[in-house]
Amino acid sequence: MQRLLVAILAAVDAAIAAAVGLAVLLAPLTLLWTLAFGASADWGALWPVAGTLWQFGHGVPLDITIADEMVVVVGISPDAARFTLSLTPLAFLIFTLLFAARSGTRAARSGAWLLGVVAGSLIFALIATGVALTAHTAGAQSSFALGIVLPSAVYVVGALCGAVRYAWREGDGGLIDRLHDVVDRWGDWGVLPAEIARGTAAVVVALTGVAGLAVAVAVMLRGGEVVALFEAARVDATGVTVLTLGHLAYLPTLLVWAVAWLAGPGIAMGVGTAVSPAGTELGVVPGIPMLGLLPEATSIWMLIVVLLPVGAGAFAGWIVRSRLVWEDVARPFAPRLAITVGIALCSAGVAAVAAVLASGSIGPGRLAETGPHPGWMSLAIGIEVLVGASILLLAPRHRDELAEERTDRWVEEMGASPTTDAGGLPARSVADSGADGDPDANDTAPLDDHGFFGDGSTPTHR
Repeated sequence: MQRLLVAILAAVDAAIAAAVGLAVLLAPLTLLWTLAFGASADWGALWPVAGTLWQFGHGVPLDITIADEMVVVVGISPDAARFTLSLTPLAFLIFTLLFAARSGTRAARSGAWLLGVVAGSLIFALIATGVALTAHTAGAQSSFALGIVLPSAVYVVGALCGAVRYAWREGDGGLIDRLHDVVDRWGDWGVLPAEIARGTAAVVVALTGVAGLAVAVAVMLRGGEVVALFEAARVDATGVTVLTLGHLAYLPTLLVWAVAWLAGPGIAMGVGTAVSPAGTELGVVPGIPMLGLLPEATSIWMLIVVLLPVGAGAFAGWIVRSRLVWEDVARPFAPRLAITVGIALCSAGVAAVAAVLASGSIGPGRLAETGPHPGWMSLAIGIEVLVGASILLLAPRHRDELAEERTDRWVEEMGASPTTDAGGLPARSVADSGADGDPDANDTAPLDDHGFFGDGSTPTHR
């Protein structure tokens, strides 16, 4: 009965995730539909538009076809009337990913994570299939297969990550526990999976925070250009609302662009263009207000910003190194080297996936290439994180520092004061007294590799 309940709850989670994503699109579209068309609105077209945008938000490319009448009115070239739109607004994808991770965690907490992941993924795939079957618009066509596979893949990845993370940490009494036992038998190498994952998560969080700060600085410095582009669009209140909501949906995409710029490779805004700290080469840029944040020119001295990803790697190295010291596995050099390389490779992999999702086509012709290059971005992030993590993870530790941290851990585990033992006596009388009662018997005793005196006693603060 419990397993059935887990499957039902996972299915409900998947249905809610899809429903919320669609409702976030339907609610403002309904309001805008009413304001724009009034009583004469074609309500039958509302659902196909919302469903198509939902697919697009999960990475499904759209084949845009502009009607001949609109081509004549706007005065554009017939060759530009058909193009592919593939630059994804990542806000929808990230929402589904996080919601799926929450569902996977809850299934793992209930003791049937695999059943929960499978049940939730199947329901989400069924909903994606229904959207793909019913959401058809004349001006924006999407692939039927990709409309099912890509949204479902996003949900599966999120649910698996959430479930495996919880099961690895807390146990599941099954497959993950058996795998954990195998890894534990590796000895000093058994910490690799957990610490690589921890370090990679620290890098991702640090780079996201730095990118958000960079975007905020760009808004302060280039906010006038953004406002000017809003004014140049000459749209009414409804148009401004649509543009603002679109910008919010593309905010995560903009953060990935900021990371690519900070890492050095930068982004492209069309074929043959580049926006990076080393320099900016732009042609004609679409009048999208968000693109007003792009710098018009940069100095070679701006390359100093590549130290920020290096700092993210150092931050991850510090977190992992502290954890290794706490678990008393920081002494062997080879596992620390493997963890450092693993963090760099996984960070590069995450950067490559983010670059793929945050790049694509935004228009015809030269606008078919927009965003960061996955290969160059992943290479830069990998090298910079490797340098930063190496500084903290591979540096030799002083024996006194190790002894002090081991003492702090002993004090915390025993719940005792650093100056008194469990019986209320001064810690010096216990730790500094030899077998013969001489209080200075151990004052000159050397520390072993674990930070203890030769007789097994723990050094105290003096």
